[in-house]
Amino acid sequence: MDQIMSLPFGVALAALFAIVMIRVNVTYWIGRGAVAGLAHTRFGDSLERPKAARAQALIQRWGPYAVVLSFLTIGLQTAINLAAGAARMPLRRYLPAAVAGSVIWALLYATIGLAALEAWLAVAAASPVGAAVGIAALAAIVVWVVVFRRRRARTKSADTVV
Repeated sequence: MDQIMSLPFGVALAALFAIVMIRVNVTYWIGRGAVAGLAHTRFGDSLERPKAARAQALIQRWGPYAVVLSFLTIGLQTAINLAAGAARMPLRRYLPAAVAGSVIWALLYATIGLAALEAWLAVAAASPVGAAVGIAALAAIVVWVVVFRRRRARTKSADTVV
C-alpha cells in the first residue's frame, strides 16, 4: 500500500481501478466456471429447477445494482461477484456494473480509504493496545446494532401475528 499511497492521485486511482477490475472479473469467472463444472456432475439437474430459474431471473434483473452497491461494502463484494458469475449474468449487464463499481471503489480508496488506512496503521504502530481497543469497540458497536435490529424485527413479527 505504501507504493500506491506515494503515487500521484491519478496514477493511484488508475492502479486501484485496475487492481479491483482484475479481482472482480476473476471472481466472476470463477463463479461461472464452477457452475459450468457443476453442470457436468450429477447435481447439474439442480441448475434447471424452477427455483434456480427464478433466482437467475432475479439476478438478471437486480444483479447489476447489487454488483455496483457491493463495492460500498466490506465482505460482500466477493460473494456478490461470485454469485453474478454463478448465476451466469450476461457480460453485457455485468461489465458495466463492474466498471461503475470499480470506479466508485477506486475513488473511495484513493481519497478517504488510503488516508484512513494510513491513519489506522499509524495508530496501530504507536499503540497496539489502543488499536486493539478500537477494534473491540467497533466490534461491540456492530454486535449491538445486529442484536438491536433482530430484537426489533422479532417484536414487529410478533405484533403482526397477533
